[in-house]
Amino acid sequence: MRFSLWINNSQSWDEILATAQHASASDWDGVWVADHFMPNAEDVSTDMHEAWSLVAGLSAAVERVRIGVLVSGNTYRHPAVLAKAAATADHISGGRIVLGLGAGWQENEHEKYGIDFATLKGRMDRLEEACQIITRLFTEERVDFAGEHYTLTDAPLEPKPVQAPLPLLIGGGGEKRTMRIAATYAQEWNVWGTPEVLARKNAVLDQHCADIGRDPAEITRSSQGLVFLFDDEAKAEEMRSREVGRPMLVGTPEQLVEIVAAYRDAGVDELIVPDWNFPQGEAKRELMDTFITQVAAELR
Repeated sequence: MRFSLWINNSQSWDEILATAQHASASDWDGVWVADHFMPNAEDVSTDMHEAWSLVAGLSAAVERVRIGVLVSGNTYRHPAVLAKAAATADHISGGRIVLGLGAGWQENEHEKYGIDFATLKGRMDRLEEACQIITRLFTEERVDFAGEHYTLTDAPLEPKPVQAPLPLLIGGGGEKRTMRIAATYAQEWNVWGTPEVLARKNAVLDQHCADIGRDPAEITRSSQGLVFLFDDEAKAEEMRSREVGRPMLVGTPEQLVEIVAAYRDAGVDELIVPDWNFPQGEAKRELMDTFITQVAAELR
């Protein structure tokens, strides 16, 4: 099982870099950033660094770990431009990039920047075309494509990514379209969920693979949850009583081993830990070390 860190884009560059470098030095497997330009809230004044700029910077400054976007909003960039950015970052990193891609959902970003939001069907149709384009640009010398939303004419992508293939990760749990797209095009798939939800959705993904004749073992599965580590069971129990709107992994290190084992048993190959609720600076790095040495080490 792999263990990666999801770094909040709203932190300073110095904190983002220090966190990623510590992850690299302390046996984490990857670092991820989100693709958002502003908070999904009425107050949008919070700092928010652009995802692929962060990926390029981290690729040059951080060794060893995989680096990816969880996930790129397809509506924000033409898929050929996104493929070019990912391939370039792959060269900077020496072949460690994961291209996470989703249909796009945060409406206020589209509204404020004048980006077409479209209907859910329209966004899903664009995502499927984008997957076709990106996959072909990574593998073919020239690409012609005439879709409903995108057109390419004798389009090159040089240099190709270092990785063959550069992993395409599809994010989302929609069982009819998103997961069918993942089954068709992705090397990796990601969704939020509890172990119970993930076990069921993994079965759905397996069925989509069977329907198209693909080996489901070809697709790596990942998920994430907010981690709250305590050395006091009373504090852990108080945290469990709260509602934060996301799956939570709460307890002592020994309890978290059991919780994470349930994710593994549900078919999760990579657990991604957001640092959104972690303290800053040295206290964050101490918490990262506790998780990686006392929890992750028991499940690798």
